[in-house]
Amino acid sequence: MIAEYDAATEPGAKGALLRREGLYSSHIIQWRRARDAGALAGVADKPRRPARSQADRDAERLRAENERLRAELARTKAALDVVGKAHALLGLISESADTDPPSSR
Repeated sequence: MIAEYDAATEPGAKGALLRREGLYSSHIIQWRRARDAGALAGVADKPRRPARSQADRDAERLRAENERLRAELARTKAALDVVGKAHALLGLISESADTDPPSSR
């Protein structure tokens, strides 16, 4: 700051530097007061999660859709297995009915 102040030659530049430094100092003081009062408790302690890109969000959506489709496929395969077993059982019943002698009344 001092070197920048000494190097300032344009009219008003030194005043602008002093105002900027004053605002910066004022903000630092306000932040420290808020921190000390507990208003900022834990803010600096929590690691920030990096912003996710659109590609990351799209990839996550596709992974979730893939999982949903895999689960649906598993349910469909299970249902087809039940249908296949029921069909085979009906075939056995039908064959049995064809080979049973007629009942006499």
